[in-house]
Amino acid sequence: MSAKIDVAIIGGGVVGSAVARELSRFRLNICVLEKELDVCNGVSGRNTGLLHSGILNKKNMLRTECCMEGNKEFEQVAQELDVPFRRCGKLIVGFGEEERGRLEKLYKQGMENGVPGIRMINAAEIKRLDPNVDGEFAIHVPSAGILCPFTYTIALAENAVQNGVKYCFDCEVTGISRNEQGDFSLETKQGKMTARWVINCAGLYAYKISEMLGFGKYQPSRVKGEYEILDKKAGKYLSLPVYPTPNEYGAFDIHVTPTIDGNVLVGPTIEHIGEGIDYAATQSMIEVLEKQGSKMFRYVKRDYYIRNYVGVFPTVEDPETHEEMDFRIETKESVPCAVNVVGINSPGLTSALPIARRVIAKIRQSEALTMNEKFNPVRRGMVKFSQKNEEEKRRLIAQNPDYGEIYCRCECVTKAEVKAAVHNILGVTTVSGIKYRTRATMGRCQGGYCETRLTQLIQQELGKKKEEILLNKPEAYMFTGEVK
Repeated sequence: MSAKIDVAIIGGGVVGSAVARELSRFRLNICVLEKELDVCNGVSGRNTGLLHSGILNKKNMLRTECCMEGNKEFEQVAQELDVPFRRCGKLIVGFGEEERGRLEKLYKQGMENGVPGIRMINAAEIKRLDPNVDGEFAIHVPSAGILCPFTYTIALAENAVQNGVKYCFDCEVTGISRNEQGDFSLETKQGKMTARWVINCAGLYAYKISEMLGFGKYQPSRVKGEYEILDKKAGKYLSLPVYPTPNEYGAFDIHVTPTIDGNVLVGPTIEHIGEGIDYAATQSMIEVLEKQGSKMFRYVKRDYYIRNYVGVFPTVEDPETHEEMDFRIETKESVPCAVNVVGINSPGLTSALPIARRVIAKIRQSEALTMNEKFNPVRRGMVKFSQKNEEEKRRLIAQNPDYGEIYCRCECVTKAEVKAAVHNILGVTTVSGIKYRTRATMGRCQGGYCETRLTQLIQQELGKKKEEILLNKPEAYMFTGEVK
C-alpha cells in the first residue's frame, strides 16, 4: 500500500464509488478501502434497483433533496456511464377506504415536494397502464425508473479507476489514529496507510468508522428484507413497479418491481434485527411474499420462482430524537479533514451522486481543489451479445470467434464476455464478480449449466488453481477437493 495518499474513502459501495468518481475530477491521490472482494457485496447489491422519485419522504429532509436531484439528472448519468435505465414510472396502489386516506396523504406529500407529474388514478386507469396490476385506486408516479444496482455501482467504480482512483479490496479498516503531522494513520488488513483526508462511506458499518474517527457513537438498528426473483416469463407481464399503500406507520410493505433485465422482484419483507447481520432466507417469508405480492400482481406464483435473497439495510438512531436519522454528511472541528457519511439507506442508490457532491463541498470548505483536466466522465460498458441483432452478432463473431461460443444459455452470455469480465479494470476475480458483470448464472438454471465454465475460464485466464477460486468472500472456496 502507498505510504501516503490525499483521500482515503472507506467503503466502495454505490455511495463510496460515487464519491470516488466525483473526487477524481480533481488532482488528488485517492484510494477506496473496501472490506469485501467487490463493490457489490453489501447493501449496494441487495436492493430493489429503483430510481426513486422523492415522494416517499418529507419535504425538508436531506434524503428527499438528494433523491429528487439524483432522479432529475439520471438520463445524463446513465448515458455517461453506459448504464441501462428505463424511466417507466411506478404505481402505489390501494384497496378500501382506510388505504385511500393514507394514499391521499402520501399524494399531498408528493405535491408539496414538487414530484413531477403525479396524479391519483382509478382502477380503470390502472388497467390502462398495466392490465396485470390490481388495485382499486393508485398514485401514478411517472418520474420513477428502474436500473441495475450492480451495473451502476460497477460503472461508477470503473469510471473512478479510469480517472486515477485505486481500489483496495479485502481491506477492512480496523483502526484509525492521528500521526505527529496530523494525518490519519489507518490500520487495515492489508497493512498501514496514511491519508490527509478520510471519507466514511462504510454503509452497514459506517457507525463503527464514525466512532473510530471521533464523530461520536451512532446506534445501528438494521432492517432485514427478503426478496423473491421471478423468471423472465413473469417479467413480460409487468411494465412498471407496483407498491402497496404505506402502512399506518408510514412504511411500505412488499412491492413488485420489474428489473431492467426482464425479471421481477417481489419484496422486500421488513424485519427489524437490531445490530445483527442476517442473510438467511426463510420459507416462512417466501409464503408472505407470495400472499402479499399476488394481491397486486397475479403472476407472483411459485411456477416462476428462480431464486430468493436477503438485503440488510442500515438504519441509524438519531442520538437526540431517538428516531430514524436522516442522511447525514457531517464535518467536525475536532476531527479536521474528515467527512462522516451516515444514515444512508433508501433512496441511497438514487442519491449517490448528489451525496458525493455534498461531500466534495465539505472538503472545499477547508481547502482549494485543483481540477483534473484529464477527467473523463464517460465509461463504456461491456458488449452484450444477447442485445445485438443478427447482423451485429455475425459481425462480432467474425471479429472474435469467442462470441460464437455460448457459456450461459439462459442469459445468452458468450465466452468473449466472460473473458472480458475476468480481466475487468477493478481486478475482481470471484465467480460472483463475473456474474454481476455478465449475468452468467442469473438465469432460470441459476448456474447449473455455466458455473463450471466460469470457474474453468478464471483458472485458465488468470493461472489460478481450482482451490483458489472464490465465490464472493474470503474463505468461500468453490472447490475444496477433487471434482470431475
